[in-house]
Amino acid sequence: MKKFVPIEEGDYYLTPEGYRCFTEQYHLKRGYCCESGCRHCPYGFNNKKH
Repeated sequence: MKKFVPIEEGDYYLTPEGYRCFTEQYHLKRGYCCESGCRHCPYGFNNKKH
C-alpha cells in the first residue's frame, strides 16, 4: 500500500514550462521508485535502460 507523503518546502521546484519537478529529497521521503524516469531519482532508475 502506498503511503501519503505531505509535500513540504524543498520537495519540488517549478520548471520553466510550469511543471512540478520533484527533488531527490521528496523521492527519498516517499521511500520507493515509481519507475517513471524521474529527473532526480535517487534509486538509479533510468527509462532508457528499461
